[in-house]
Amino acid sequence: MKKWLTLLCLGLPGTALAHPHIFVDTGLIVVFDDQQRLTHVRVTWAYDDFYSLLIAEDYGVDNDGDGALTPQEEATMSGFDANWVPGFNGDLEVMLDGQLLTLSGPLEPTATMKDGRIVSTHLREVTGTPLVGGDPLSLKAFDETYYTAYELSLPLEVIGAPTCNMERIEPDIDGELAAMRAQLLRLDPSADLEENDIPLIGGQFATEMRISCPSS
Repeated sequence: MKKWLTLLCLGLPGTALAHPHIFVDTGLIVVFDDQQRLTHVRVTWAYDDFYSLLIAEDYGVDNDGDGALTPQEEATMSGFDANWVPGFNGDLEVMLDGQLLTLSGPLEPTATMKDGRIVSTHLREVTGTPLVGGDPLSLKAFDETYYTAYELSLPLEVIGAPTCNMERIEPDIDGELAAMRAQLLRLDPSADLEENDIPLIGGQFATEMRISCPSS
């Protein structure tokens, strides 16, 4: 991990404050079966205006500049962000009972454009379809390096589990920054951050979607 990246992101004295390069409004639909087992998560990503413009230019769509795609252009764009490298988690963390759940790669990808912004969706299948009850289910959308900033500003929904409750938990950004600044200031400037267990920061700045279901 690059020392300068973390230092800039934290805005330590003598540095400029870094910021994410891509901004994505995110929506999550959590799908249960009739036995309260978690089966799928559908993800919506709405990219910021500037990144949408770059993607549209790369793919040669919306040449008329009306901020919308034709059906043919939508077919061309569908799946443009679904060709993931091995090991990529889709910038989505789903945990149950303190354990990270395994999700499939992106299924049924779609893409469109709304008011000049590229909006894509994909479906993630949950391995093992675990039963949710007792401890809450936790979902976070984040890039651990904070190059991309995900904001849970689109609809968050639960389907198939009407007795489950959803809670939105915002991160304590000021507290996390203060704690990490204190950690970094104790280190020698030449120290390797990975060797000193300094974490990547994306997850600490992520909003959490927490779903609690009554035990059956």
